[in-house]
Amino acid sequence: MTEVKNIVLVHGGFVDGSGWQGVYDHLTADGYRVAVVQNPTVSLAGDVAATHQLLDGLDGPAVLVGHSYGGAVITAAGGHPNVAGLAYIAAFAPDRGESVGSLTADPAPGAPVPPILPPRDGVLFLDRDKFAESFAADLPEAIAAFMADSQVPWGVDALGGTVSEPAWRSKPSWYLVAADDRMIPPPAQRAMAERAGSAVTETPGSHAVYVSNPAAVAAVINQAAHALSAG
Repeated sequence: MTEVKNIVLVHGGFVDGSGWQGVYDHLTADGYRVAVVQNPTVSLAGDVAATHQLLDGLDGPAVLVGHSYGGAVITAAGGHPNVAGLAYIAAFAPDRGESVGSLTADPAPGAPVPPILPPRDGVLFLDRDKFAESFAADLPEAIAAFMADSQVPWGVDALGGTVSEPAWRSKPSWYLVAADDRMIPPPAQRAMAERAGSAVTETPGSHAVYVSNPAAVAAVINQAAHALSAG
């Protein structure tokens, strides 16, 4: 098996790729070549295309990493020949015919419900006043406030975009469960990870675990790269 030295990071809804900086710093220090997809989050198809464009330029196999909605993107994009394996970070892992919208349509009784405002002009935002509690409860107040005020519009077409051929059915995957997540309930994360046959790690953390605990996220990605390199 060829050594896996490429890592591709895919962000989720309401944020952009800059949130990966801490993870990027850990991985580049470990010698990986790391690329961050700035997916537009207007439609799932558009985000898959943006991810494929970056994957096309790689010189070898990669671990494709997704956070939150980015998990749907890597599930749909991960069939690319340069993808050796997948890493889900508190992320959605849809099956055939599923979307993030269908996975969140019927929350379990008592489960936290993300404070998504009604769509406006085809895009979605989180309620600014509830952003920290739901998305970033373990971040300093100033950082959570900045994330709330710099939200990226998330397209209704991205929320409803369905996966036709989930990459986790044909490629190995790893999953980091954020145990304190109030956007994707931890039981839902565990269920998706089990269904995908992922190797599971669990850590305390909010939905923004990739920002608040980049070392734990980088460790899971390292685990994936080492396992794939070992064959």
